Amino acid sequence: MSIVQVRGAGGTVGLDRTAFYGARVPQNIHRMIKPLAKLDKGTFRKILKGKHLCFPSIYFQNFIQDLQELQIPAEFHEDLASCVFGSTRASIDEQLENDRPRLPSLDHLDWRVDVTISTGVLNRVLARGVTMDMTLSDGSIRNFEMSVAKFQDLRFHVASVLNEMERLEKRSILKIKD
Repeated sequence: MSIVQVRGAGGTVGLDRTAFYGARVPQNIHRMIKPLAKLDKGTFRKILKGKHLCFPSIYFQNFIQDLQELQIPAEFHEDLASCVFGSTRASIDEQLENDRPRLPSLDHLDWRVDVTISTGVLNRVLARGVTMDMTLSDGSIRNFEMSVAKFQDLRFHVASVLNEMERLEKRSILKIKD
């Protein structure tokens, strides 16, 4: 196992981890550091109450070390950490879950088999097709048709994906342990 040493902006060395703000310090954080040094603690706390901070799961010590590397004054570390790790963490996580961008999900699926008996050109066709009506969670309805062979192909691939998901769920490496 190789250990990667990363020298942060504050001169400290972190071993094999990435800071909560990513690999590079974003420009808005760079611009924030100087005015933050001139800010008093009371005003800073008022600003924090109005802001919703959103961070992925991080460790407390790493978070404090990242704040030091960003040269954020030490008097603000406790307030920032209480927002991220304190009682407001549950509301932050809930807001992240509710506000995340996502595609609509499938609410309802109707299907039927249609048989074309004849067309304007041919008297006797007898071609079968599958018509599907999907209702999505955003309220939109999508309709499409496919041949029976394509429907069987779709059915086979869905079944194989479900079997693979079931097989992966049984592996202990993917189980979340508390």
